[in-house]
Amino acid sequence: MALNVVIMAAGKGTRMKSDLPKVLHKLAGTSLLQHVLAAAAQVGATRTVVITGHGAEQVEAAAAASGALFVRQLPQLGTGHAVQQAVPALNSGNPVTLILNGDVPLIRAETARALVQACGGTRLALLTIELPDATGYGRIVRDGECVRAIVEHKDASPAQRAIREVYTGIMAAPTALLARWVAALSNDNVQREYYLTDIVAMAVAEGVPVVATAAASETEVLGVNSPMQLADLERRYQRAMAESLMAAGVRLADPARLDVRGLLSCGSDVEIDVNCIFEGRVQLADGVHIGANCIVRDASIGAGAVIHPFTHIEGAVVGAGALVGPYARLRPGAELGEQVHIGNFVEVKNSTLAKGAKANHLAYLGDATVGERVNFGAGSITANYDGANKHRTVIGDDVHVGSNCVLVAPVTLGAGATIGGGSTISKPAPAGQLTVARARQATIAGWQRPKKVAKQG
Repeated sequence: MALNVVIMAAGKGTRMKSDLPKVLHKLAGTSLLQHVLAAAAQVGATRTVVITGHGAEQVEAAAAASGALFVRQLPQLGTGHAVQQAVPALNSGNPVTLILNGDVPLIRAETARALVQACGGTRLALLTIELPDATGYGRIVRDGECVRAIVEHKDASPAQRAIREVYTGIMAAPTALLARWVAALSNDNVQREYYLTDIVAMAVAEGVPVVATAAASETEVLGVNSPMQLADLERRYQRAMAESLMAAGVRLADPARLDVRGLLSCGSDVEIDVNCIFEGRVQLADGVHIGANCIVRDASIGAGAVIHPFTHIEGAVVGAGALVGPYARLRPGAELGEQVHIGNFVEVKNSTLAKGAKANHLAYLGDATVGERVNFGAGSITANYDGANKHRTVIGDDVHVGSNCVLVAPVTLGAGATIGGGSTISKPAPAGQLTVARARQATIAGWQRPKKVAKQG
């Protein structure tokens, strides 16, 4: 069914106490609005209209890649007024319009789809939820299966306040009827605002069926109005993510201390220790072990690899059986082959290390091609930047680089070469030979250290 989706994202979010528009605050690494836009796409929206207001330019720029249309609500005169601004941008040929809220980020596509089906182009469908404590929410008043009204808490009778089914702020309506209803809204109320919920009474008066579909959980209909609510929703999201991973066989040392801010896919027998953060797209193959306090972003880690604690990995590929860390850093473009060892305080950037290569201590490899079984000594670096341009270092198979060496790129070390410790290499090193480039050691007889001169007076 062709579908319009309207996303209300005009509010300021005063309680957030932030200059950033509320819908651009992040949950699980993605803005609230992007979560809702993703749900709209999954439901099958053929036209999405985002209503902006506060921080409109910033919100529209952030969501420009989504392909949505934007309309502005200035000033903000209520939810009904917001939808009035969206009506001219709707595709009138789409029989159903789904209305979502930009600050309700965890609405599931399945729930939204069920609401659209309940509407069917002929009924007004409301998404509801039953709450143990419904204080402050609009109550759903029914006559059998049909909804007769939404009664605000302040206006509800004692019997109506006992109702636990409440309106979530999400609805699906026949597009043509919605356009007519919102055009007829009045602001004859204390707030002098146009309320979208007033269309329920219009539908009932016209004999249009008003139906309700229940959300599966409270979490998917919770809105964000304060940092506290955002933090609560973050933990709910992360707990659900942890449970999903564990159900698939991932062993989490503590599901309460995991953050997934993107897409994490795991093979079998994956183990993740506490306080790990996964961002972007991360793939963990079978048997991967991730130590405590690691950050992994946009990376692929091969089968049986072990990432020791406090390691940062971004934009990297780690081969099967590799050992990385602790306290290592793999930057974008790092590609580690099978059985590679990267030890403590080693940084790798835009470099490939072939099978069995090792850099175990206090080293930097930038813009380098490293062959198989290379041993890169402690304190050694590739000097890849000349102040204007980056240059590449090529290290052949079975090269041994001693401690505290500087390889001044561009430079090539032939297969099997040995570089003596403390050398600064700026010319090619022949294959299979020892190359040493350091000053001759000298002892100065009779030299004494300078002494401090006592201050006078």
